[in-house]
Amino acid sequence: MATESAGVDLPSVVILLGAAVVAVPLFKRAGLGSVLGYLAAGLAIGPFGLRLFSDPMAILHVAELGVVMFLFIIGLEMQPSRLWAMRRDIFGLGLAQVLVSMGLLSLVGLALGYPFAPALVAGTGFVLTSTAIVMQMLEERGTISAPKGQRIVSILLLEDLAIVPLLALVAFLAPGGEALTMADRAQGIALGLGAIAVLILAGRYLLNPIFSLLAAAQAREVMTAAALLVVLGAALWMQVGGLSAAMGAFLAGVLLSESSYRHQLEADVEPFRGLLLGLFFLAVGMALDLSVVARNWQLILIAVVALTLLKMLAIYSVARLFKASHREAMERLVLMAQGGEFAFVLYAAALSVGLINADENATLTAIIILSMVMTPLFVILHDRLMPAAQVSTEGLPAPEDDGSAVVLIGFGRFGQVVSQPLLRMGHSLTIIDTDPGAITSARDFGFKVYFGDGTRLDILHAAGASHARAIVIAVDNPGAATRIAEMLHHECPQIPVFSRSFDRRHSLALIKAGVERPVRETFESALALGTMLLRDFGADEERIAEVLSEVRLRDADRFALQLAGDIYAGRDLMLGNAGMATENSG
Repeated sequence: MATESAGVDLPSVVILLGAAVVAVPLFKRAGLGSVLGYLAAGLAIGPFGLRLFSDPMAILHVAELGVVMFLFIIGLEMQPSRLWAMRRDIFGLGLAQVLVSMGLLSLVGLALGYPFAPALVAGTGFVLTSTAIVMQMLEERGTISAPKGQRIVSILLLEDLAIVPLLALVAFLAPGGEALTMADRAQGIALGLGAIAVLILAGRYLLNPIFSLLAAAQAREVMTAAALLVVLGAALWMQVGGLSAAMGAFLAGVLLSESSYRHQLEADVEPFRGLLLGLFFLAVGMALDLSVVARNWQLILIAVVALTLLKMLAIYSVARLFKASHREAMERLVLMAQGGEFAFVLYAAALSVGLINADENATLTAIIILSMVMTPLFVILHDRLMPAAQVSTEGLPAPEDDGSAVVLIGFGRFGQVVSQPLLRMGHSLTIIDTDPGAITSARDFGFKVYFGDGTRLDILHAAGASHARAIVIAVDNPGAATRIAEMLHHECPQIPVFSRSFDRRHSLALIKAGVERPVRETFESALALGTMLLRDFGADEERIAEVLSEVRLRDADRFALQLAGDIYAGRDLMLGNAGMATENSG
């Protein structure tokens, strides 16, 4: 049975879903990962397997929306402040890896006897890592939010941005491309920048009011439709501006990352993202032309090995140059050693302008797909040869709802102190933490601490967060504390949330996330020390209380101004005649 590219009928949908449902669990059970399962399933049902589909490229064009939606969800996790903090990795680490890889990989084509322009295009296409594969693997490995994961995300972002100048380079290298005028190039750049500017203005001034109106209508399906409209509309707009659809979706996610509707948008888009991303990998597997591989197997084998090894060398060298550890550099090179989906776009552009012919395009496409297929195998080999140091969690209790009055998230130094007066007054606590050593030590002192990640909604529900009298966030990671607060504000708005705060800026972020009274640990401990000094100097208790009240009142006034936006991060704040302190103090 073959399906036509003009449309996908019901039997085709059943076949696609059935292939994924059968192959992916089997491959995951064998430890090979879901990506390889999708690729194998696609090859099995494609034109060079059971021939149930005759035009995989038609499916691939639709399935690329999965990559678009994946980048939108990544954008939702990337507040502008985080992106600014990542600027060194994006434009330093990312640009260095792209340039070094381009230089090395272009040598492969030259060594095989190809002219300079086709060799450069072929090598450059392999530089562009598969965002879909790497992000999926980072998510499966649980490292997407870790610093090493964020550095990989930064490189992927730069590569997505690089597709624009690379397409311009293809046009320039094409026969007659040198005749392109400066005015034409300037017009293309202006069009791209204009598209970005319009999208940013729309995201800043239109999206939140629109979602507020839709939320007031209380029509869930309309909110879902609006979420899809934002993703696909932003992707289409950026394509019109000559940029990539993936970049448009990512920018839309970033613009909505600080919206109060962020969690709702993520929940609405996630099912479509998962299905379409799986469909993308199925289509990539179908698109592997085995007849081209059979005709050019020696060339393809040499090219895959050479390109992969040289790209690994470039990734490792740049990683070490930017002070990454050997373990992190090795993990990065196995994750990013393949070519990516944007290579198909680059090669198609090169074919259209006559830089490469159809057979060369098919050969290069096969090289990219084979490198994608090899990536999960590289990762498995890496994990077996360099297993991560794991702390055993065997025997540690999972969170359970025991009806406690307070859910305490984090049982380090701060959480232990918070728990003592509550327990002393007879209040019951459900305590969760992610440190197996701390949990075992706490058990030795008579505390029952459950093992669980407080940033996961299912763990919070299991601990009884939805009907506790109060929730205390005492984790020692400011970013994690803010994410937990945002999640609780969205899921359990009726439960009062108290949180440890690291400084004034973190307090502002927590209040915006729904915490009414964050407690700045430095501020409170500093006041306690100041009180001890005043007593030691002989001040009476009434005067000490009066001074502390004045300090707290002045601090509260400044904090209220900052919260209202009248005082910005990084500016110095005058403390009357008492001197000067920055807004991050305490």
